[in-house]
Parts: sequence; structure tokens; C-alpha cells
Amino acid sequence: MDELTLLIKQEIKKQYRSVRQFAFSVGIAQTTVVSALKNGVSGTGFNTVMKMCKALDIQVFDYEVPLVINDSVISLLQKYNSLDKLAEHTVQTVLNVEYERCKADALKSTKR
Repeated sequence: MDELTLLIKQEIKKQYRSVRQFAFSVGIAQTTVVSALKNGVSGTGFNTVMKMCKALDIQVFDYEVPLVINDSVISLLQKYNSLDKLAEHTVQTVLNVEYERCKADALKSTKR
């Protein structure tokens, strides 16, 4: 099964009590959701998949902004997705501090 289908299935389990409750709250036929989870979302309509992702707060990337998604980044994201709220906050805080440091260093380098 593909990664997006697995993620959707995991988030439905985490955020909703059942597929039935998820389908009802999102306004998608339960049979459509069950089929997508069983057969993979690649055979499901784009708008339906996007609606499911939006309801589950699964971000769809804007490919206008290039991103490097390599094995290291995927591993990091998988670990991040298993964290509790306190750990998420800690990681976000450290990431923001390091981002600002690197941004400042890059700015200094361009002024030389």
C-alpha cells in the first residue's frame, strides 16, 4: 500500500473513532473512503483525496516551491509524526532557533 494511503488510514484512526464517523463528518460516501483505504488512494478522484487530506490536516505541497525530499527527510518526518504535543513543540522550537541562526549566517556571508 502506498504511503499516502497508509498516512490517511493512520490519521483517520488517530483523529476519528471510525471510518464511518470520518466519512460522515467530511461528507464523503463511506464506501468511497473504505474503497480508497482498501485499494489505495491512487484510484480515487483527486478532489476526494484532497478533501480527505484537508480534513485530516495532511498538507499537500505546493510544487512551485522546490523541496528536497530524500530518505533522510522522510525518516525525520516519520519520527516527527509519532511525537506527542510536547515533543512536537520542542522540535519546532529548536528548528526555529537553528533556522534563524542559519539565515543570519547566510545573510552575513552575502554581505562580505
